[in-house]
Parts: sequence; C-alpha cells; structure tokens
Amino acid sequence: MATQAQKNHDEKAVGGVMSASFRELGETLSAFLKAPKALSGVNIPYVLEGLAYFGILTILGNYCSENVGLTDPQAGWVYGAVTGGITFAMLLLGFVVDRIGVRHSLIIALGAMACGRTIVSLSGSIHLGAGISSPMFLSMSIGLLIMVVAYGLYQPAAYAGVKRYTTPQTASMGYAVLYALMNLGAFFSGYIADFTRQASETVFPPNGLTAVFWAFTLITIAAVIIAAVVLTKRVDLDAVERVKRETAASQSARQNDESAAKKATAPPKINNSLLIILTALILLSLASLIFIRSAALGQNYLISAIALTFLFTVLSIWEFLRHRPSHPFRDARFMFFIFVLIPVQTLFAHNWLTIPYYLKRAFVGSWVGDYWAIFSNINPLIIFIITPIIAGLTVRANVYRMMIIGTLVMALPTFLLAFGTIPWLFLLYVLIMSIGEAMWQPRFLQWVAEIAPEGQTGAYMGIGQFPWFLTKVLTSLYSGYFVAHYIPQPESGLAQRTGEMWLIYGVIAILSPVGLLLAKTWMVKGMKERS
Repeated sequence: MATQAQKNHDEKAVGGVMSASFRELGETLSAFLKAPKALSGVNIPYVLEGLAYFGILTILGNYCSENVGLTDPQAGWVYGAVTGGITFAMLLLGFVVDRIGVRHSLIIALGAMACGRTIVSLSGSIHLGAGISSPMFLSMSIGLLIMVVAYGLYQPAAYAGVKRYTTPQTASMGYAVLYALMNLGAFFSGYIADFTRQASETVFPPNGLTAVFWAFTLITIAAVIIAAVVLTKRVDLDAVERVKRETAASQSARQNDESAAKKATAPPKINNSLLIILTALILLSLASLIFIRSAALGQNYLISAIALTFLFTVLSIWEFLRHRPSHPFRDARFMFFIFVLIPVQTLFAHNWLTIPYYLKRAFVGSWVGDYWAIFSNINPLIIFIITPIIAGLTVRANVYRMMIIGTLVMALPTFLLAFGTIPWLFLLYVLIMSIGEAMWQPRFLQWVAEIAPEGQTGAYMGIGQFPWFLTKVLTSLYSGYFVAHYIPQPESGLAQRTGEMWLIYGVIAILSPVGLLLAKTWMVKGMKERS
C-alpha cells in the first residue's frame, strides 16, 4: 500500500507535468499569435472550407437518396467516390503546390471548388429528372468531380502554407490550429444545414437540401474572396522574408543537413518499363470490366476480367517493390500498424456514411431527428475542445500504449447504440468515441515518424495515409447496404434493426485495439531495435 508521502509525491509529479505542459502550450500559442498576416489567409478560408465540406458530406447521402433518386447503396458509392477520390487526388496533385506556389494553389483550388458546388446546386434547382441515368445525376457527378480534384490541390496547399508562414517554434501550433479550425467549421455546418433546409422546404422541395448546397456554395465563394484579398503577393513575400529572418541560423543548418542526406542517400536509377506495361494492362482490364457489366455479357466474362485485374495488380505491386528494398511497404511492422487501424477508422467514415441516415430515420419525430444535421456534427466540437487538453495530460505517456487505450475507448461505446434509439445513449456514444479519437489520432503520425528509419520519415508519413483512403472506399461499399436493410425509410413500413447494425460495426471497430494488444511485444521490440 502506498504511503501518504508517496501519494503526495505522485500528485506533485503529475501536477508538475501538467503545469509544464500547459506553460509550454501557452508560450507556443503566444508565439503563434504573432505569426505573419499571411497565415490568416490560410486559416480563415480553411474554417469556411471545413464548414462547407463537412456540411456537404452530412447532407450528400440524403440528397442522393431523396432528391436524385438513388438507392441507399448507390448513395454510399457516391460517398466513397468523393471521400476516397479526395485522398487519391491529394496523392497525385501534391507536387503542383511546389510548382505554382501556395498562394496560387489556394485561390485556384477554392475557385474550382466554388464552381463545382455551383454545378451541384444547379443539379437540384433545374428539373433534370431523377435516377442514376438522369441528367441530374450526371450534372451532380460533374460538380462533385471538380470539387474532388480541387480539394486534392487545396489540402496540400493549406498544409504547405502553414509550413511556409511559421517558424520551427510555431509550426506545431500552426498545424494544431488548422486541424482545430477544420473541426470548428464542421460543427457549425450542422446548424447552417438544419436551419437552411427547414426554412427552404417550400422553395426547394422536397426537403430544402438544394438550398443548403447553395448556402455552402456562397460560403466557398466568400472563402475565395478572403484568400485573394488577404493573401496578396506582397503579404506572401513579406511573410516569407520574416520567417527567414527569424529562423536564419537553424534554417541554414537544416538545409545543409538535408542536402548532405540527399547526397548520401541518392536513389539508384530504376527501369520502370515493365511497371508501366503492367499499369496499362490494369487500366485495360478495368475498362473491359466496365464494358462487360454495361453490356451484360455474362458471369464468366465478368469473373475473367476481375481475375485479370487482380493478377495484373499483384504483378505490378511485386514489380514496384522488388526494385525498392527500403520502401515502407516492405516493413512488416509498419504495414501491420497502419492496416490494423482500418477497423476502428471505419467509425470516422460512419460519421457521414451512416449517422445522418440513422438520426433522420431512426429518431423521426424527435428533436434529434428534426435537427439531424446538427447532431451529426457534435464530434468535431468535442475534438476541438478536448484534443489540446488530452495532449497536454498525456505528453509523457507511451505512444503505443496510448494507441491501444485510445482505439479501445473509441470502439467500445459503439456497443451502446446496440441497446436502441435512445437520444442520451447516442450523445454518450459521441462523447466517449470523441475522447478515444483525441487519445490516439494525434499519436498516429508520431508513431509513424518514430518507427521510420533514418532518412525515410517523409515516405513513411505519406504511405501512412493510404489505409485512410482504403477505409473510405471499403466502408462506402457496404454502408449503403446496411442503411437500406437496417435503417429503411420510416414510410416503407419495414422494420428498423439499428441495434444489430451497430453491434456489427462495434465488432468491426474492436478488432483494432485487439490486434494492437496482441502484437504489442513484437511491435515494441521493433521500435527498440530501431532506436
């Protein structure tokens, strides 16, 4: 049993850690508030864009089902194309920011997003029919495609802007503020969506969702104007000069170190001819797959096309990796770590794939059902508030242990929803799930950086985002089926089985902390060997 003296010592130790953590946070925040004006040209449009983006994600499924006339599974596929497409576009377009600069990238991307959202809004304002083969679906798809491509440019530009306009002392706070602003915008999007649709149901039948798209389009236009007015060429150059002056010595030393590292680790030239051929064969097999399905040529042809696509994909991956012995995909521990998180990450995707349907259909007639868009976006507000606090309290905690506990805390409350459609249970689920997210999500990139070999941190950080792309796509493939079968429209007369659905989702999510726990000895050993 611990003595009173030991307890007092422990309390002082914990108090000292918390005091030091908050003191350091205050000093960093103070320095950040003195950052160049150009940073406002990134942050203000970012909160507006977060508001518009998450607001659109909240209503997109119901818009596809009720306005465009898609089935629930088809609406899920649209979600997957949008969210997965954005991640894929970021991988492809990140280099463009380096070519044309942060300022031009931000303004062009926001302008393109405004154009895309205008087209989506027009698809619901002009009577173009309904269904997956209708002009309405085609025009909506074109607008969403433009938005997806633009977001693939915008996100890397925003993070590059933080790097460009902050010093080493304020960079971490800059990224934290950017993440917090995105969540803050996401929270307020629910209020705008609910009040706009309720006030516009008679003007934009059947549900006022078209008016919500127009509201988010106007917000995006406002973001374009603010970025263009605040982030002028002169403001950009002044900010860069100021950052250079404040970090001249360390910047020079770091550049010298990076140059030396690049010379020492110059990659050998690789013949990619076979890889290019295999990639072309994958595209051809995919094209044949689409043709076979559209022409209804038969099951045998379809199976053959799928088998060829799979074969060429496996061969291309093998050809790519065999020439790159130090690639992250050849690190077994790293690959296990990032892919074992996919089950719990599905809960992120269900925030827009399932919860808006769940609240609107399962809580029909209640205050939760009437304001489903607001309640769909409670999580971002909680994250905005508690993430800095939890980070300060757990600053000395073991990273891997925090990953296990955090994913467990995030997954477990899903089982609460299996007990029925009770408002306070849903609110409790969101609260506990958000706490779990705040515990492990910030630690994810920290672990990736720590497990990466010397000189490969950038490669590991980039590949670390790939499972999130897979999560979005895979979850969207089955979420529509679950919505249609477990949360049918109330007027359909079919029984809703929401408890069974959330029980299945809970079992899926719990696989992540279980996997992390079972592999703890192996994973920690690998990290110690690296150290």
